[in-house]
Amino acid sequence: MTARRSSPAPRIALALAGGGPLGAIYEIGALCALDDTLDGLNLNACDHYIGVSAGGFIAAALANGITPRELCESFIEGRPRFDGFDPAWLMRPAWGEFAQRLRALPQLASGAAWSWLVEGKAFSQAIERLGAALPTGVLDNEAIHTEIQRLFSRPGRTNDFRELKARLTLVATALDSGDATPFGRPGWEHVPISRAIQASAALPGLFPPVLIDGRHYVDGALKKTLHASVALDEGVDLLLCVNPLVPYHASPEATHEGRIPALVEGGLPVVMSQTFRSMIHSRLELGFKQYERTYPHTDIVLLEPDQRDAELFFANTFSYRQRREMAEHAYQQTRALLKLRAGRLAPQLARHGIAIDHAALADPQRRLIDTRIKPADSAVAARLHRVLDELQRRLPQPA
Repeated sequence: MTARRSSPAPRIALALAGGGPLGAIYEIGALCALDDTLDGLNLNACDHYIGVSAGGFIAAALANGITPRELCESFIEGRPRFDGFDPAWLMRPAWGEFAQRLRALPQLASGAAWSWLVEGKAFSQAIERLGAALPTGVLDNEAIHTEIQRLFSRPGRTNDFRELKARLTLVATALDSGDATPFGRPGWEHVPISRAIQASAALPGLFPPVLIDGRHYVDGALKKTLHASVALDEGVDLLLCVNPLVPYHASPEATHEGRIPALVEGGLPVVMSQTFRSMIHSRLELGFKQYERTYPHTDIVLLEPDQRDAELFFANTFSYRQRREMAEHAYQQTRALLKLRAGRLAPQLARHGIAIDHAALADPQRRLIDTRIKPADSAVAARLHRVLDELQRRLPQPA
């Protein structure tokens, strides 16, 4: 009798978009919901992880064996599992960048004066030269590399793409060309994971560009929202995508705790937030239409917030005080989304050995955060509160 050949294990990829600290919190809540309600899915055993900006750290953590619940305990509930991992480095001013720009100011000023007084150029043209004296970022992101390097150097983890069991791709944008750079892929796998995370999250204006091998890199979301094609090109059976930022659909009857019925009433911060979300989401929609045409044999599942979710839209992107509420909100909304789409998702996931736990989805008592337990009053948690609250105060706020 001929032995039955077992079918090959499905190749599953996970792509995580950016969205600042709030986006990371949303993704942790959503991933915990997937972990709790999808039987047969191991989020620490995917074939390929793709991370952009804030999603890069979570993708790298999952590839390193850190579970969604461990991420939740450490960064949401304030019960640090990673000894000595102090997020206070997020608020260190970019003194080196300031000094470098200040040193260039005298030469720039003399050049502007020469251009105006001697060459006869318009004052506005001459003064433009002084723009080079402005810092490219206000916060130092070098500690992102050093702290994450230390975290991933602990036993059982690695800061080397080549030593991971799974593929990990962290995407940044090359500043001088605008090209997407997939750190972790051939030719880029020598770059430390922590350095790639630093580059992928280098949001212009907030953090300076990151110098790697003689070239400068900035936030990977400037080019694409997810960069999922790097996994699709290598061949996967199932691609799971999580995108935390969507444009908001405002309406007079959908006001949130007395907030604005029309976004224009929120002023520039709200208008800019909606503009940014709309731009990156339109790219995402175009990308997914292309994926469906180009990769018809891959099942692609996109999870993102409801565009009518006022609570998520009006939460400050850099607020950490709301972390428990937002993580719980993401957890419950993802469960609701899975329940709503169960009829279509069930056969799609079943092809890859994944089953929806309908009992878990239907359980009204299931929660991510035990509200009976107060957040841990650890020194690290307290510093993290102060750090991101200070960052929140320094950035434009929605009305």
